[in-house]
Amino acid sequence: MAKLTLHSITYLSLPFHFPRKPITLSPKPKFTPPIQNPLVLRNRVTKIMYSSRVSSFQDAIGGAVAIVQSSPATWESSLLSNLLIFLLGSPILVTGLSFSGILAAFLLGTLTWRAFGSHGFLLVAAFFVIGTAATKVKIMQKMEEGVAEKKRGRRGPESVIGSSAAGCVCSLMAIFGVGGAAFSQLWRLGFVASFCTKLSDTVSSEIGKAYGKTTYLITTFKIVPRGTEGAVSVEGTLAGIFAALVLAFLSFLLGEIGLHEVVICLLASQLANLGESLIGALLQDKKGFEWLNNDLVNVINISIGSITAVLMQQALQNWTP
Repeated sequence: MAKLTLHSITYLSLPFHFPRKPITLSPKPKFTPPIQNPLVLRNRVTKIMYSSRVSSFQDAIGGAVAIVQSSPATWESSLLSNLLIFLLGSPILVTGLSFSGILAAFLLGTLTWRAFGSHGFLLVAAFFVIGTAATKVKIMQKMEEGVAEKKRGRRGPESVIGSSAAGCVCSLMAIFGVGGAAFSQLWRLGFVASFCTKLSDTVSSEIGKAYGKTTYLITTFKIVPRGTEGAVSVEGTLAGIFAALVLAFLSFLLGEIGLHEVVICLLASQLANLGESLIGALLQDKKGFEWLNNDLVNVINISIGSITAVLMQQALQNWTP
């Protein structure tokens, strides 16, 4: 008993005996994916596709916003911005323009945005809204008296072109940098003056037809019926002056022209409208001048206003030491 080995003592001291098991290597079990519910799988695929579409849509919106905000304006930003505004403003556009007139206005808006950015476009939009509102004033009374605009005041492309020809020329001059930096502000001034001139002419004519108590022929001051070519009224003249002042001052607030150029636009528009009334009284509807229709007279009118404003500004710059 005294010769017990350490192994025996250790072994006997354990309360239990665990026989050793041989270690065997078994192959690793293969992974079998669980069977998916078809409905759950379809929902997951739908969510992935929806997330992808949302991400693509957000990327497209972000790209469009970046194009619109590009400065200076590009043809791409002008087209996209104009398209968006025309779609949103279509209920207003159809009240004042025919379908072909809307297309012409779209081209005008794109050209304006490209030349003078969003501020120039806003100026033209204000011109359209105020002019359309003046045309609709007492429209039924004007129709009964036979002095209302054709198609209840909804203007076509010829009217749009006649009202914006000078502004389009100034826009093209600005886009192509004719005259360099020294002339860039002159083209902007001519652009503003042309629309001030046309708005003043439109408002004075429409308000005069609606509220003018006495209408005088500009050449003889003889009392004539409302709507006579070349006729003016106190009410219409004052309304036209106010409309030109509003549009010119809006241009000043938008940073398009300076404060002294507001006065230039106002003076130029009234001189041009005086010339337009003289043309209407002396030439329009007269023998040999049957080709001189309202749209052509409008082109002459706004051209006079635009050119007069540019010449006045040039003279002021040369006179100022």
